Order: sequence, then structure tokens, then C-alpha cells
Amino acid sequence: MKLFFRALCCAVIISCLFSLTGFCTACGDIEDKVFRLHILANSDSTEDQALKLKVRDTVTEYAEELFADCKDKADAMHIAEKNIDKIRTAAENTLKQNGSNAPVTVSITKMSFDTRVYEDFTLPAGKYDALRIVIGEGKGHNWWCVLYPAVCVPSAQSDIGSVLSDKENEIVSDSDRYRFGFKFVELFQDFLSLF
Repeated sequence: MKLFFRALCCAVIISCLFSLTGFCTACGDIEDKVFRLHILANSDSTEDQALKLKVRDTVTEYAEELFADCKDKADAMHIAEKNIDKIRTAAENTLKQNGSNAPVTVSITKMSFDTRVYEDFTLPAGKYDALRIVIGEGKGHNWWCVLYPAVCVPSAQSDIGSVLSDKENEIVSDSDRYRFGFKFVELFQDFLSLF
């Protein structure tokens, strides 16, 4: 009886893993179409968190004109790379206007993000390309959003669904249905990061 129960448990686990493989692949495809923004505060002090939000406002306002005519993620990443010094200068000027001389580091990187629920959609956990802005020591809480498609700019007219396939759009739009899958993707990403 114990052998039968173990075999049954193994069969259930294997079938779950196979059924989630397609889901993980679709989540990876979403990562390939989205360019994110990540801003890390100097510290968790009230002042540094407020400065992070001021930098966010400046950068998202600047991003509105920079990324307005992007055709795809590669285009957005190219524009970000070409304007990285201007983005850093805008962030530094905002800090100086608010009494801070903290240095700012701006880079384009691939980094892990947890599942993020927005108003109309949910992005699964994964490794996304991102424009990363680190203020000072970068030891405070962060803020993130989506630069392409333009979701976090002040007058965002963009719909993330416009760059996704029907299956990918279903995944990000129906977060209640895929909650277990999102958690599985997060755990899988955590597991992979150990190596």
C-alpha cells in the first residue's frame, strides 16, 4: 500500500510539473517583451524614500518623451542605453534640487522581479531586462514599473496586452486563475538563483 501511495504521489507531482511547463514558457515569453524600471533608494529613511519618489517622478516624466515612439522592447532598450547619461543627470539634478548630493548609478541589467500585481494586470516573477537606477548606497526599499510597453509614464495610453500574444495576455489579465502558477514560477526562479 505504501508503495502504491508513493507511486501515486510521484505521478501527481510529475503531471503537475508537465502541466506547468507550458505556463513557465509563456511567462518567459512575457519577460522577453517587457522592459522594466527599477529605482533603489539610498536607505529606508523617510527622507531617502521621499527622494526616491521624486527621482521616480522625474524619470517617468522624462521617459514619457524618450519612449513615446518605441516599436518594441529592443527599441526601448536601445533608446535607454543611448540616453543613460541624460537619465542619470536628470536624477542627480532632482536630488540636488532637494538638498542631496547622493551619487546615482544608472544601468541596463537583467534582474529578478517578484510577481507584481498592477491595477489591470499581473506580471509573473522572472528575470526581466530593466533600466536600474541606484541612489547612493542603494540600501533602501525599491520602486518598479514597466517602461515598455509604457505603463508607468504619467500619461500612459499603452496597454500591456498590445505587445503580448493571446495566451500571454490571458496569463497577465487573469491573475486569480494563475495565482498558483505565479507562485510556482517564483519558487522555480528562486531555485535557479541558487546556482
